[in-house]
Amino acid sequence: MTSLQAQDVVRRIARQVIVDGVTLTLRPGETVGLLGPNGSGKSTLLRLLAGVLAPTTGVVTLDGRPLPDVGRRATARRIATVEQHAHTQTELTVRDVVALGRIPHRRAWTPATAADTEAVTAALARTGLTDRADQSWHTLSGGERQRTQIARALAQEPRELLLDEPTNHLDIQHQLDLLDLVATLPVTTVIALHDLNLAAMYCDRLLVLREGRAVAEGTPADVLTPALIEQVYGVRAEVTDEPGHPVIRFLRRRY
Repeated sequence: MTSLQAQDVVRRIARQVIVDGVTLTLRPGETVGLLGPNGSGKSTLLRLLAGVLAPTTGVVTLDGRPLPDVGRRATARRIATVEQHAHTQTELTVRDVVALGRIPHRRAWTPATAADTEAVTAALARTGLTDRADQSWHTLSGGERQRTQIARALAQEPRELLLDEPTNHLDIQHQLDLLDLVATLPVTTVIALHDLNLAAMYCDRLLVLREGRAVAEGTPADVLTPALIEQVYGVRAEVTDEPGHPVIRFLRRRY
């Protein structure tokens, strides 16, 4: 059984190929990590999966239907995204930001329904933000802003959640807190990460990209080998098998 699938997707900008023939099939409830150096195509692949970008060739399907056939509003009700950075000059409370997740569920200019209010309240509670609901977005820390964006995504009541490097610029505690939260969500998740050890800890399956192409796919134990790490990242590493997931230790270069 599959939910969201990319089949041989290619994305070109002018003559440059950003994503080159990638296939990814998501199974309901799993967490898939996207790995690769900067510029490897992770963010573009997430936007293709979300329907924000259209593939130059290939197709993205939701429950077997191409996304254009599903339609933008129906797609937005199913698939939620969390970007690396979210900024606004408007003075919004945390509750206001989370309520933006309800936009796909109602027509323009119509007031919030009881279902909208219930979804926002549940999302705030799930992300531990109930006591911050009336606080200004601009006063939040980086970790709290990321949690607010996840709450906004949860208010959409999605079945698929796409996160683009959500741990960037967070300290270690907030990285772990955020990924602990994501791991408990009852959704299918695709998450782009830079930290290989975090990917090994939290992801069921990994897809590794290099220069737009998929070079490896499988469980963290299968994928995160010293040879793969050196091939993709150009660094040497030792990988040890710990209970539950591999642990990577990078080796210093000798000059």
